[in-house]
Amino acid sequence: MSQPELRQLRYFVAVATHLSFTRAARELHIAQQSLSEQIGRLERLLGVRLLDRDTRGTRLTEPGLVYLAEARAVLERADEAVAAVRRAAGRLRLAFLASTAGYMLPPVVRVARERLPGVELTTADPAIEPLVAGLRDGSFDLAFTRPPLVPDLATRTLVTEPVCAVLPAGHPLAGRASVELAELAGEAWVLTPRASWPPWHDKYDRDFAAAGFTPRVVQRATTVPNLLGLVAAGAGVTRLAASARTLRRTGVVFVPIEGDLAETVAAWHPGRAPAVAHRLTELVAALAERTDLTDGG
Repeated sequence: MSQPELRQLRYFVAVATHLSFTRAARELHIAQQSLSEQIGRLERLLGVRLLDRDTRGTRLTEPGLVYLAEARAVLERADEAVAAVRRAAGRLRLAFLASTAGYMLPPVVRVARERLPGVELTTADPAIEPLVAGLRDGSFDLAFTRPPLVPDLATRTLVTEPVCAVLPAGHPLAGRASVELAELAGEAWVLTPRASWPPWHDKYDRDFAAAGFTPRVVQRATTVPNLLGLVAAGAGVTRLAASARTLRRTGVVFVPIEGDLAETVAAWHPGRAPAVAHRLTELVAALAERTDLTDGG
């Protein structure tokens, strides 16, 4: 007989805790339809209805109440097992947000190899959604990323750098030492899809609103290199951290936006990250105080 996946248990616990698919989907940062489908699969696998859903809301059934307690116990034990194995093995699973990996991975791995020689490292460079999911489910112990802007993860700022308007070469503002965001109100914009990470786009909305405009988005791209390529092609302008200039040397110009800064942080799940993850964070923070990590390691 097939067994439920830990992911399905986490999804069920989130819905059962909030008694709302909408709030649970928001907390998990997945589409509500996907969440509903996963809960349906879990119920079919178990052969019982765990939740009653109607116009009055979502309620736990009697089997659902029993399963909630058991699911929480299983998840807690699974987390404890992962932490215990990693402590014993001296293993550290690192995630580097794809857009920061180029400059963060070399110095982080270097300092870990020099100062933590007995620790086995694995690295990955996911996008923000799987990075956050990995911290939550224990696939990653520590991540180096832009602030994920979610309340259940802890962060420590390592790098602060200017945010720049990225303009096509030859743009009228390309020769400026700096610009204000409001000066770009009339431009066509290329941005990432809102679904790529809603907390970031909520912040972007606030920033644009404070500058007095809503951007006219003409195209979306899922990666920083693609955004840079679209700008170089003249499709529009975008807004990126200054370190992204290392990803494209021609066809674009980076002009700092006044008062706009981007952070790179270490992020982890409180209570789950092993002690060695906190030790590595301290080592990288000390290194960041002595050198500019955005130089590329």
